[in-house]
Order: sequence, then C-alpha cells, then structure tokens
Amino acid sequence: MAESGSGDGAADEATAPQELGEGNTEYGRKKFKRSRSHFADRITAAGEDGWPVAAGRYRLVVSRACPWASRVLISRRLLGLESALSVGVVDPIQDDRSWRFTLDPDGRDPVLGIRFLHEAYDARETGYPGGVSVPAIVDIPSGLLVTNDFAQMTLDLATEWTALHRPGAPDLYPERLRDEIDEVSEGIYRDVNNGVYRSGFATSQEEHEAAYADVFHRLDQLSERLSERRYLVGDHITEADIRLFTTLVRFDAVYHGHFKCNRNKLAEDPVLWGYVRDLYQTPGFGDTVDFDHIKQHYYRVHTGINPTGIVPAGPDLSGWTTPHHREQLGGTPFAPDATPPGPPPADEVIA
Repeated sequence: MAESGSGDGAADEATAPQELGEGNTEYGRKKFKRSRSHFADRITAAGEDGWPVAAGRYRLVVSRACPWASRVLISRRLLGLESALSVGVVDPIQDDRSWRFTLDPDGRDPVLGIRFLHEAYDARETGYPGGVSVPAIVDIPSGLLVTNDFAQMTLDLATEWTALHRPGAPDLYPERLRDEIDEVSEGIYRDVNNGVYRSGFATSQEEHEAAYADVFHRLDQLSERLSERRYLVGDHITEADIRLFTTLVRFDAVYHGHFKCNRNKLAEDPVLWGYVRDLYQTPGFGDTVDFDHIKQHYYRVHTGINPTGIVPAGPDLSGWTTPHHREQLGGTPFAPDATPPGPPPADEVIA
C-alpha cells in the first residue's frame, strides 16, 4: 500500500515546533510536501528487520490529536493488543524539543523513562536532523526508536501480530479484499487525509483552491459510494474505514475552519455524517477520540494559521451519539466469527 508520509508533523517552521506525527514535512514558504518515513523498520512475526513481535517488548507513543497515530490506536483496540503493546500519550502541545511527556508524573514516560520523544530518536540515530513524529514505536529494553512508519504500522498489527490478537479479533486487512482496500485507501490518503493539510498549509490561493477541490471531489465520491453500502470495502470494517474515519472525525472540529475546508460541514452531508457516527459508536473507534486534545493541538500549535492561539468553544459534540440508521444498508461491524473489543483499559479511558 503506497502512502507517503511519516505521521503528522506539518508545522509552521517559523513559529511552531514539529506538529503531530508527520515531523518530516515541508511547508511555510514552500509548497506543502509530506515525505516518507525515515525509520521504516518493521516489527514482524519472523523478525526480518531484527524486531520480532513480542508481547511487552515495545511501547507505542502517540498523540491523541494526530490522525495518523489515531489509526494505530483504533487498530490496537480492535485487535485487542492493549496488553501486548503498551501506549504512551504525549502532551498535545509541543515545545521546541518536540513531543513531551508532560501528562505523566514528573514529566517522564513511566515505561521509557524519557521526557521527550526525541530522546528515542537520538538513541537510534545520533544527530538525526528530521522531524520527531508520532506514531512511533520504541524498543523498551534498548530505548531505541524502531519505526515511525505510520502507513505500515496498522497493516503489520493486522497481519504480523496475529499470535497476540484477542479471541474474536476482526480481520482488518483480509487477503481477498486487499487490492480493493489499497485502491480505495490510496485515494483517501491523497485527497482527504493529506488533502486537508495541503489546503490548510497552502501558501498561495492557487494551491489552496486545488487542494480544496481535491478534498471535496473525493468526499463527494465517497458519499456516493457509502450511500448504498455500510462500509467502504466488503460487509465489515476494514483498514480503509479506519483510514477515512480519523480525518472525518476531525473535520468539523478543525479542518472545516482551521484548514479552510469549508464548502460544507461533515454534519451537512447526511451520508458521511451517518457513516462517521456509525463508526464512532462502534467500540474501538469513538472511545479513542479526544476532541479536547485535537482542538488544543491544532489551534494552539499552528500559530502561522491561528496566531492568537484561541481555541474555539465549538462545535457541539452531542450529535455524535445520535442514531445513524446505517444498519439498514446491511453489513455488520464485525464478521460472524469476530466480536467487538471489550471496554478500554481503565488507564486509557478518555474523560
């Protein structure tokens, strides 16, 4: 599955630290460009890259604000990997030393013992000049960064970590549907996941309008596709739905206004609004979403776009739990041999 990027770190070079997880992005006076992950080692069952799947060996570091990190959080929950792959959550607001663990006692990650994520990057490559991005997986015994390849992480969780999946875990990347999932996901990434960033960080009217057109052209296509089917590919949730959800759930809260994708709100498209609520209400999706972290990050870190740092009071979030009626289209969240995940661990419940 081809997907350029290294998380979500497009920030304003002149006024803000590296954003979200895509530390490797270019913006500001240059056209927005998302580069490939620098640390692309894989954690696999056979350990070909020197990193074998092992319960308790690795720590996943995320920002709940980051859509790319949110993909991994959702996959981890759906597959029941919470006890096998622990998670560290960084402050949604960075300083110039990168993502920081100021939400933890004494400002240190309790497992890795570090104050800043860049310490794991530096341990892996001294003097690494690139952005410090989330999601990132760190080897606990050595403290070394293993990978920041967000595009591959969820695929590997689904296909390489199977020995550690919970009983009843869904197949999020079924082999017979992979070509279709890859094709649908590529368009979503190019025009929606990354398109909102190209719109928000555009440095000319022409760039903005081109990205804006791509975003809504693709959303219109997806709305039409989803008007007759409950999920993007097949009859159950797959990787494609996870990849679309993490942008849609942020759309009205930040992308509509902050990134100037304002032709219409998601809540004004009956199909997409029903679809995203259906997923939000599915265990493993909405229980990983932290709207406060999302808003705090985007509106306070992107000072080039929002120099006042004022975080909007809205939008009203009460509609997320209203009936969606998508079950009328057929399909079920999980195949007959799969079950929903249980409640999140107590220390991962979002207040």
